Amino acid sequence: MKKLLLSIVLLLSVANLQAQSISHIETTKNWYYIYDQDGKKIKTLSSTIGELQGFSASFFVVKSSSWYYIYDANGKKTKTLSESTVGKVLSVSGETFTSQVGSWIYTWSKEGKKISTRSAHQ
Repeated sequence: MKKLLLSIVLLLSVANLQAQSISHIETTKNWYYIYDQDGKKIKTLSSTIGELQGFSASFFVVKSSSWYYIYDANGKKTKTLSESTVGKVLSVSGETFTSQVGSWIYTWSKEGKKISTRSAHQ
């Protein structure tokens, strides 16, 4: 019984580690400081990874050269997308972000999957 309880406690501890939520990201010339809802620093990343395009509680998007990188709330890179595919990132919110390529606006999941496409002229 003790082993079962210990296993449950460990499982819950690991789940809590993966359930980070981003409250805000501070940017300086050299660093990105990612904070959780309690004001605790989750991660520090070098600004050489690229330019922050936006963030939500569960992920953030960085642009470097002709690539977009999607990071989870723990600061781990989860997806790389080309600029020619994504275009220009317009906003990041919730579990999605929107971008524009020419006269088309796309909605993307935080996993980098295209969810919808619509005309920018609607």
